[in-house]
Amino acid sequence: MVWMTAVEALAVLDVRPQTLYANVSRGKIRAKPDGDDPRRSLYHRDDVLRMARRSNGRRKVEAVSAQAMQYGDPVLSSSLSTAAGGRLLYRGQDAAALAETASLEDVAALLWECDAALVRLGVPLAAADPATSAAATGRGAGLTALALCAAADPPSLGRAAATLHTEAADLLATLVQAMAGPPDGGDIKLPVSARLARAWGCEASEDLIRRTLVLLADHELNASTFATRVAISTGAALSAGVLAGFATLTGPLHGGASAEFAQLRTLAEQIGPDDAVRQWLASGRPLPAFGHPLYAEGDPRARALLKWLPQLQPYQALAVAAEAQAGELPNIDFALSLLTAACGLPQEAPFILFAVGRCVGWLAHALEQVQANRLIRPRASYTGPA
Repeated sequence: MVWMTAVEALAVLDVRPQTLYANVSRGKIRAKPDGDDPRRSLYHRDDVLRMARRSNGRRKVEAVSAQAMQYGDPVLSSSLSTAAGGRLLYRGQDAAALAETASLEDVAALLWECDAALVRLGVPLAAADPATSAAATGRGAGLTALALCAAADPPSLGRAAATLHTEAADLLATLVQAMAGPPDGGDIKLPVSARLARAWGCEASEDLIRRTLVLLADHELNASTFATRVAISTGAALSAGVLAGFATLTGPLHGGASAEFAQLRTLAEQIGPDDAVRQWLASGRPLPAFGHPLYAEGDPRARALLKWLPQLQPYQALAVAAEAQAGELPNIDFALSLLTAACGLPQEAPFILFAVGRCVGWLAHALEQVQANRLIRPRASYTGPA
């Protein structure tokens, strides 16, 4: 179950009740009234388990490192973005507020610390390659285009910042072309959101696409960003770092979460939303597209996007059932799926939006890692034969 009683939580934490209540008041453990007895509270399992791993705040270095790899303590210094106080911040600016007016190019300029005009002048690095033709677009074309660049590009270390900024803009343009197809006429001068909207034949939805790209641009040290930084820490080319991030994004627990949510949505259409959520939870699997470990009060990216989207079924009913049965609110994967349905976008649109938007963040972290000039090399906690 997602929620546990006070007795169960105290048994896991091995602390006094006062300590449990203090962690709730500090926002470290989520709590809600018990539906069977309003005088009692229930406590979120993931939060309780996370606090239990802390061993009352006195952890050995090995335990700290292991926990840090699983939504624990920070493992790298970064000035780019952070989830704090229920908000996502890009260099101290609220991402949801930026999404009201900013373009993806504006956010790239903010995160890369360069002129926005440079971002808009990016030229695809593999424009003549068959992989970026209209006949081959989407995930496979993105992987191919990035791999071609990575095979030919120079290392990132020891190069001028201005040169790397230009290369980053060109890489973003390359990925956009690979995912959306080559531009028609003057389309290459259009913002990324307009390019995607035109490629998908949904120009009326461009503003929603723009907002989505801004909200997806970065998310501190997520799995794909960490992969990018590890690659860049070896001195690899910017394109190699973006390729590492892109490959990591394809996993079902990261950029592929929308595809798993599609299974839940199909099940809801077959047996009803309440029974679908109940059956999914009974299988022991976490609900896809609901909840996020970094946001106790709900994903602010989803909140910023959902207010502009219609309430379609079975999405709305699934959201109600997920909150009632698991105490989880919709996250950005839910919003991407609803956006796709509401605007008639292609099936792969959630992944494409995620990859194109997050490419800005990958490149920002790559540029920051170049400046750090330090190899990322964690140690393994050996559990094999002596």
